[in-house]
Amino acid sequence: MTVLKQPPSSKKAAPRRPPLTLSNPRMVAEHTPCTMHLSVLPPGLASKLFYSLEESSRDWQRNKWYLFDRLVESPHRTAFFVRKTDGVSDDETWHESAQYWYNGRKTDPPDVFSSEMEEACQIIERLVTEEIRQRPSRYPLEWAGGDTGSATDLLWRANVAASNRYEGRNESVGWHSDHLTYLGPYCTIASLSLGTRRLFSLRETIPSHEAEIRNAQTFNIPLPHNSLVIMHASCQERFKHSIPPQSAMDVYRPAHPRFPGGPIEPSNCRINITFRFYRPDFKPPTIPLCKCGIPTVLRPDMKNRSDGKKDKYWWTCFAGAQNDGKSCSMWKLLDVEAEGRGPTVESVTKSATSSTN
Repeated sequence: MTVLKQPPSSKKAAPRRPPLTLSNPRMVAEHTPCTMHLSVLPPGLASKLFYSLEESSRDWQRNKWYLFDRLVESPHRTAFFVRKTDGVSDDETWHESAQYWYNGRKTDPPDVFSSEMEEACQIIERLVTEEIRQRPSRYPLEWAGGDTGSATDLLWRANVAASNRYEGRNESVGWHSDHLTYLGPYCTIASLSLGTRRLFSLRETIPSHEAEIRNAQTFNIPLPHNSLVIMHASCQERFKHSIPPQSAMDVYRPAHPRFPGGPIEPSNCRINITFRFYRPDFKPPTIPLCKCGIPTVLRPDMKNRSDGKKDKYWWTCFAGAQNDGKSCSMWKLLDVEAEGRGPTVESVTKSATSSTN
């Protein structure tokens, strides 16, 4: 057997790198497709928004889904909010679309943004637009609706907000990338943190053709109260993220009391609001159904991505949301042009080029 034994491989394994803590905005921008912004809201507004959501979040629910034929429950509570309009037009009937917010399942109508959330959203929209303008280039399949080239245009709008409550050091969420079903390819998500400081972890999914030369590195970003992380276009295609359990954590002591003249109430709770843009060209009626008869989910091909121009996405059965986890294994490639979606950066560029010629 010694003679027949397979000789050891001459290839050296790609070196493993230890986790790296990104402690400031410069490091975040250097190592990830994200930007970090501290003290993003006026302090009084940040406190009011934290108090209102901390109180309402006591009644939020834990998501449930099927994993390997077993019903599991998320280790944190969550809720969903919708803006009065879709951010593109004044049509309020779009709220029906916002009911399909988790795993393709239709839910009860979500609550409308509170006045504090609306005020915060307007500040964040302007900040995200400034950041998009500063980026060297945009991806072909990014949304381009409403961009007339004016400096006052909002290149990104938020019309929904998925909110999470993490209480204590053990409530968490595992590694995942956000579903693109209603966000479309190369989306931008703005994640606001209120309350106690928690770690936000990012880890790149290494493409198959690079797996032998490098390994993924985990980046840990400490998120204090009133900080914003913008996950720019390509973050969901390239990285997975998580909120890991922690062995210890600081207690949050608000700078402002809940009521004028009241006491300062320490808290071990983090409230996270992820402002998102549900694209009008990815409304629920346009989402393909699988053979199970339920809406498919849009996923990026993370393992075989190339240059951001030829990357592929596919619609796939996601019966883990319902149907007792039984899948029909259906999938098909996303074809933006054939499915009549857009306008995208690519289609607007082509139109502008043809008109000048």
